[in-house]
Amino acid sequence: MSQMNIAQVDLNLLKTFEALHDESSASRAALRLGVTQSAISAGLRRLRDVYGDQLFVRTGRGLAPTLRANQLKPVISEALARCRQSLAMVNPDNSNYQGRSVVVGLSDDFEIAYGRRLMDAIAQRLPKLRVIFRQTHSQIVAAALLDRSLDLAITAGGFAQSRLSRHVLGEGDYRCLVDPRSLAQDQDSISLDEFVTREHVLVSSGGFIGITDEGLAAHGLSRQVCASTSHFAALPFLLKDSQAVATIPGHAAQAIAAMTGLRVLPCPLALPRYPVELGWRTQAQLDPMLLKVREAIAASFTSPPPSVC
Repeated sequence: MSQMNIAQVDLNLLKTFEALHDESSASRAALRLGVTQSAISAGLRRLRDVYGDQLFVRTGRGLAPTLRANQLKPVISEALARCRQSLAMVNPDNSNYQGRSVVVGLSDDFEIAYGRRLMDAIAQRLPKLRVIFRQTHSQIVAAALLDRSLDLAITAGGFAQSRLSRHVLGEGDYRCLVDPRSLAQDQDSISLDEFVTREHVLVSSGGFIGITDEGLAAHGLSRQVCASTSHFAALPFLLKDSQAVATIPGHAAQAIAAMTGLRVLPCPLALPRYPVELGWRTQAQLDPMLLKVREAIAASFTSPPPSVC
């Protein structure tokens, strides 16, 4: 590697690096930056010379970053974020965010229940800004924010880290979701006995134990889980034409029921409520764009998803 200083480096190469890391494809990086694929390839050659590393290697699924590239990504992303922030400070009332994006981490229950509302609220405040929803949860969200793969995140906790800030958006509970054809006529609740007797569909990243199992165990009870999924969006297909019940966050139960005709019932088991929080890197809290996005998210959570009968 040649000995270089910043005066010898074209800083536009950092944008090429960011696009390649995000897109894993030279052709997609070219489309993103509005240049030719040959320009991206030339930029990658120069980047390899600057950093003395392959940075991206071709695989069957595109370009994969090397260890050095993954180490460089948060540093380069932070540098570019600071540059964008400086431009926003010059014109904080800029009403066009064409070409910019914000990455919001959330689990698919929040995406199902609040995604459309978030899109509308953000579009109203930041026209042309692209919103990227990326899956996360409370156990991994802190690391994702700190390595800058997320700008903001909405989870049930997980922000207890000195370099992160958080804001409580609300409080969540749990409801039951069933196929209405599995209920008696006019039935609007299920007893704990019926709840235990029915088979259950579990939504869990681990696939074995959920908060419902913990609640039942406190009463000396257990349940039969017939299937497990990591995606709330799969529930309409798994519950249709079955006697099974899924116990999930109330916001997701209401949103899924409103779209699919499944029935929401109160959970007969007392389960603890949980905080819904918005988290971000403390260092980034002065970015005018992120401030506006945070305002939009907070406004979206001022009322729950529409109730269903």
